Amino acid sequence: MSMSILNNIPALAAQNALAHTQAQLQSTLFQLSSGSRINSGADDAAGLAIANGMEANITALNQSSQNANDGIGQLQVGDGALSQVTSLLNRAVTLATEASNGTVTTTQQTALDNEFSKIKTEIDNIGANTNFNGSSVFTASTTSIFLSDSSSNYTIGVAVGALSSSNIQGGSTSGLTAVNLSSDTLTSIAKATTALTDINNAITNVASKRGEVGATINQLQAASNVISTQVQNLTSAEDNITAADIPSVVGNLSRLNILNTTGISALAQANASQQSVLRLLQ
Repeated sequence: MSMSILNNIPALAAQNALAHTQAQLQSTLFQLSSGSRINSGADDAAGLAIANGMEANITALNQSSQNANDGIGQLQVGDGALSQVTSLLNRAVTLATEASNGTVTTTQQTALDNEFSKIKTEIDNIGANTNFNGSSVFTASTTSIFLSDSSSNYTIGVAVGALSSSNIQGGSTSGLTAVNLSSDTLTSIAKATTALTDINNAITNVASKRGEVGATINQLQAASNVISTQVQNLTSAEDNITAADIPSVVGNLSRLNILNTTGISALAQANASQQSVLRLLQ
């Protein structure tokens, strides 16, 4: 083998191998520090694209779950308000029954009617003032909660409909009609009897509306549960792509540290061997 001072081929080979080892060592240290197998597009371009798509999907699903929970909260507020309306109407039944039996005096009849008027006012107040996050719960039109997944979009109405003493509605799927209590009074036996019929119909309508609200709560809860399962599965799939296998990485780190040390030694030996040419000149 000829000896040359123009190029140190063994040193170049040792240097190239050492640079490759150090690049792998740096990548391995990145994986250990971040816990991720993919820290740049160069690590796994295809895997990074897939993982980023999954992450975007997970983010959208988490927001959809939050939207569903917000809808449940709004409906629960509405259901609680309707529960109070039922209590008020039950009290109105007592008043109307008492006013229609013919044993009360005119003064007592007036007192019963006054309390009944207060009940109607309070029902109006509940309809006008019940709100969730600044939005009225009882509205003439429904508010939609937006839910989405990777394959479909859909909306679910969460408002419980208009509510006042002049328009107590039943469920939209029940043919029940709105009950108007605004003109009802307890000032006579006949009027009290008519009011009692209207009040009972209103109680039936409110119960129907509460059933509709409860069914929608269950629907939203089921949607939220499905979304939670999707998030779990997608997160697991993303983890399989991006997460570093720590035991494997630690083993690789030990191997690369040894290669790095031997590479440095080999480069030093290659540089030292070139010095032997000087001995020919002595």
